[in-house]
Amino acid sequence: MLSSKPPLPAKAPASTSTSSNADFLVVAQVLAPHGIRGELKCRIVTDFPKQRFKRGNAVLIRGEQHLIQSSRIQGTTVLLRLENISDRTTAETFRGADIDISSDEAVRLPKGQFYWHQVIGLEVEDARTREVLGRVADILVTGANDVYVVHGERGEILIPAIKDVVKEIDPARGRMVIEPLPGMILK
Repeated sequence: MLSSKPPLPAKAPASTSTSSNADFLVVAQVLAPHGIRGELKCRIVTDFPKQRFKRGNAVLIRGEQHLIQSSRIQGTTVLLRLENISDRTTAETFRGADIDISSDEAVRLPKGQFYWHQVIGLEVEDARTREVLGRVADILVTGANDVYVVHGERGEILIPAIKDVVKEIDPARGRMVIEPLPGMILK
């Protein structure tokens, strides 16, 4: 395949909560400028794009606040027009940048659902043996269900995010309790 455009950045490791700083959540990533009037073509990383990219909402890029003038969602991308970016040259300087919001502005999730940043880092415990298996290091998105990647003394353990296995997720206590399927954890 031939393309004059640079390749897309690798997929973010999280959706609505990708960030190296727990005070902020990444909601999009700037792919490239769009047009000559400063629009930004961005890959959507939030599960709530219609709410997040409304006119008048504030977002942060590299720590600087920008107000959304308009947005057009196109599948997995959004075209953003921000108040203080008015030309392609300025827009180009944002290529590859994360678009953040304050964690305080996160959409409240229903009971039993968590943002990735709340799950990554949790200590994982076997419900039967009370053995600490490690900590959630990453989350893989698969077609059927997410998979928690746990790193510990036993090496890497892949935990399917299903009710039969994950019995409790308690970010306030910093732990996840699982009931492993047969063969999931090697001795």
